[in-house]
Amino acid sequence: MERRTFVKTSAAAAALGVVGGARELRAETVAPFTLDYAPHFGMFRHTAGDDLVSQLEFMADVGFRSLEDNGMAGRPVEEQERIGAAMGRLGLRMGVFVAHTIHWTEPNLASGDEAKRDEFLAEIRASVDVARRVNATWMTVVPGHVHPRQHPDFQTAHVVESLRRAADILEPHGLVMVLEPLNRRDHPGLFLTGVPQAFQICRAVDSPSCKILDDLYHQQITEGNLIPNLDAAWSEIAYIQVGDNPGRREPTTGEIHYGNVFAHLREKGWDGIIGMEHGNSRPGAEGEQAVIDAYRAVDPG
Repeated sequence: MERRTFVKTSAAAAALGVVGGARELRAETVAPFTLDYAPHFGMFRHTAGDDLVSQLEFMADVGFRSLEDNGMAGRPVEEQERIGAAMGRLGLRMGVFVAHTIHWTEPNLASGDEAKRDEFLAEIRASVDVARRVNATWMTVVPGHVHPRQHPDFQTAHVVESLRRAADILEPHGLVMVLEPLNRRDHPGLFLTGVPQAFQICRAVDSPSCKILDDLYHQQITEGNLIPNLDAAWSEIAYIQVGDNPGRREPTTGEIHYGNVFAHLREKGWDGIIGMEHGNSRPGAEGEQAVIDAYRAVDPG
């Protein structure tokens, strides 16, 4: 009911006065965003309600064209299928989900440990089925913690070997794992921290199924220089995420000039997804509207 109330704020939808009409009138009443921003479940629950399909409908009604859900692989199969069917009906793309168990505090892929590599590859195989259910292309991979007693070059070689084997699994299905470098402040001790490092690894793996997830929140903290680094790594970037710094909230709440960043992406012809991996700066329905307004303010359209 709350979602319907929001949609009826447009004169055309109010005149129609029926739920079904919101689907047909969406393009007329609320223009889609120029770039393809992907909210996550829970971002609009105060307005749309707790039901996940209702949240998807709300996202579509206000102009979003994709969803990302880090926890998709952990959802029951029936729920994945229900989400996938709803996204197909609404014309929404699926963004990233996390493909495997991330080892936050102990060496994983960097260690060269065959048992840990086998665990990782088994989860990659399982993620192929998840991707099929929700029509996904991209899945997030984080190589895990550094090994404190191995030279960094040996660790890089171990990570590359694991990713080559994972790429062999994904390539026949047209799927892409995207490597996410994370900042040292929020996630100390992780192996992968910067876009140049991820670029080097992707070039070494040399597969269309191994690319970069450039999370601009993390990279503002780690290295800054966001637009030049986007350009330098462009051939290997397949997915982008955003969040302002400090606070990891919606654009316009921190120091990153997302209006300039998004205009640059549009000029370069970016047609991929931009994941909204951040929280809301304000609580409740008012904060949810503030998120929508913020993206309208910085969208280059």
